[in-house]
Amino acid sequence: MAKAVIISGATSVNSRLNGIENEVLAFLTRERIEFEQIKVRELPPEDLIYGKFDSPEIAIANKKVESADAVIVLTPVYKASFTGVLKTYLDLLPQKGFANKIILPLVIGGTFGHLLVIDYALKPVLSALGATTILNGVYTLDSQVERIEDNQYELDSEANERLQKALTDFAEHLRE
Repeated sequence: MAKAVIISGATSVNSRLNGIENEVLAFLTRERIEFEQIKVRELPPEDLIYGKFDSPEIAIANKKVESADAVIVLTPVYKASFTGVLKTYLDLLPQKGFANKIILPLVIGGTFGHLLVIDYALKPVLSALGATTILNGVYTLDSQVERIEDNQYELDSEANERLQKALTDFAEHLRE
């Protein structure tokens, strides 16, 4: 059975990125794709900032990546790039940590002006980590993710359609 890991670079527990992540979790569950999660903001901040490669928590997270066939990377856009939270963790992965893995980048931002963050900021770092199979990512505007009651989110139909298409492509690659 194929296994995926979801790496979330969200900086807040209330991020609209959670709406996208919830759709990912529902999809993987429906498709019976085994998965684990890494919420970078829940890793020890000191270990991330000081680059503690020998941190037990970082080692556990890295083991999740190592044992996965595929990685879904989620991040909001900050200052025209992915979050520093995500970068601190990516810096602690082994040099070829994404080798032989299918990678799906999912990004949320405030304006279409940052649409190219996937191609010009995120993909080069993923490639530097050994990724060779980077699927077409999905960029979603934060205005396309509505907060509803009880910390739940709803994607508008166009954004959800693009996300579901990318996830279906992701699942097909995993089955190959």
